[in-house]
Amino acid sequence: MRKFGYGILYVLFGFIAVVQIYPIFWLFLFSLKDNREIFAGSPFALPSQFRWENYQKVWEGGIGNYFFNSVWITVAATVITVLLASMTTFAITRMKWKLSKFVLGLFMIGLMIPIHSALIPLFNMYLRMNLIDHPLSLVLTYVAYNLPITVMIMLGFYSTIPREIEEAAIIDGCSVNKLFFRIILPMTTPVITTTAIINMIYNWNEFVFVNTFISSDKYKTLTVGMQNFIGQYMTDWGPIGATLIISILPIIIAFVFFSDKIVEGMSSTAIKG
Repeated sequence: MRKFGYGILYVLFGFIAVVQIYPIFWLFLFSLKDNREIFAGSPFALPSQFRWENYQKVWEGGIGNYFFNSVWITVAATVITVLLASMTTFAITRMKWKLSKFVLGLFMIGLMIPIHSALIPLFNMYLRMNLIDHPLSLVLTYVAYNLPITVMIMLGFYSTIPREIEEAAIIDGCSVNKLFFRIILPMTTPVITTTAIINMIYNWNEFVFVNTFISSDKYKTLTVGMQNFIGQYMTDWGPIGATLIISILPIIIAFVFFSDKIVEGMSSTAIKG
């Protein structure tokens, strides 16, 4: 009876997996067709000829610039956020100072601020700083908005690190900086990996801030630049499908290779917290 129950469960999960994966597979086939096959043929049919030139066309057409902008802005913001959040969490949980709880409260308040409510104040501030239409405005905004949630995820993990490790290191003459970078930071690799992936996914898919602060094509990321790019091929749907596949490919790769790391980091944080 138990085996029968497991069998039903596996069938159900398999069906859900197919429902989730098939739209991506269909979009991939869509990107390899021409207009005749898309509109005259069956939407479920395989391409009569795999038109890989659709990908070459959109890449040479300028989407490569948007792609690389997304890559370096995402990486820069993620690295800065995770590093600052690690330092902040270390200071709040491992060091004794009067305002630690107050500072933690400020970060938690940051979780309650809606993104759209800060668009106009941020725009005015960046306008005075001459950062409108500059990628630094995106990096600073991503770091500011992702710091609270990153600190919150790290809190549970940091608070359970045995203090005996720190005491032994200090007795051996280790400074606070060396203690953090050489001992504590390597020990928190699981939660660092988790928060880095979460930050990366958010930064890669972010649309509102890019659309508000960036106007030049040379600084646009893939989420916004793709709109302008699709307009160039309004009657050629194959390259449009190729553009969409390119935009979601990094996120798919991240989930395939690092989804277990996310679960591991979240579960370890929950258990230790």
